[in-house]
Amino acid sequence: MEKIEKYHITYEKPKVTLLQQSGLGVAEIAARTCYDSFENSENSCVKEAMTSMDTDAINAIETSELLSNLAWVHHHHSIIEHATLSYLIQGTSRGVLQEHARHRLQAISVRSTRYTMSSVINAFTASQEAKEHFDFFLEKLLALNLFVITDRAYLEIEIRSIYDKLMFQYKRNPQYLQDAVAKSSLPFIEEHKGDAQALYTALECGKKKRNVGDGFKHIVSDNWKVDMVVTFNIRSLKNYFDLRDSGAAWFQIQWLAEEMKKVTPVKYLRLIDKTHKNI
Repeated sequence: MEKIEKYHITYEKPKVTLLQQSGLGVAEIAARTCYDSFENSENSCVKEAMTSMDTDAINAIETSELLSNLAWVHHHHSIIEHATLSYLIQGTSRGVLQEHARHRLQAISVRSTRYTMSSVINAFTASQEAKEHFDFFLEKLLALNLFVITDRAYLEIEIRSIYDKLMFQYKRNPQYLQDAVAKSSLPFIEEHKGDAQALYTALECGKKKRNVGDGFKHIVSDNWKVDMVVTFNIRSLKNYFDLRDSGAAWFQIQWLAEEMKKVTPVKYLRLIDKTHKNI
């Protein structure tokens, strides 16, 4: 992934993949239904839709004069809600997630800290068997590539904070091991006493504690990486790009909007982005 420096800190930019696109055809069919104007379409598959429906052809159309006219002349954007795109977003931050979730009309599925923190908890648990507890934990977390900021000096501060919060909990909770390790993996603690690497490997290969993040989500910061799948209708995507692909937006979510726009086919951008209107 691309790295970029901002405010003298190095960040990793997110990667975006377009997973699916519904096409423009359904949106034109919706518009033509409103006006009963199928015969006026420049797309023959739409013109004949009410007598000879070819859904493959309809979903494959590249342009629609009606949709363009409605979007740019009449600003009638409800029609384009019938077109949708889904994106896989890898490596954005929880800080961006908080901003992103403010866009109401989207479907969003996010990598869950409840289910995916096992390696972090395993690293801390195993570190207690190491000669230098924190050094072991630090190297394991660095290898997991969990953070958007990539500066080693900064990450040592970040990971020290995580370690200290886990240690605080470890010392206070006599049931820590039961909360952190699956029952079937508890024998590994005694089996690998004094061997942090062997214990970490065993825990990683063993059964994961269900919902392990329930007791440890407090360690996560805005720098924590998340992956997510989002689906926008085109009207909502226009609002997203208007607000987030803007110099007024927070730079991390600008980066995400830029990467999403890069993989958005031009046929959709023509309807929602002025710079693509006449392409």
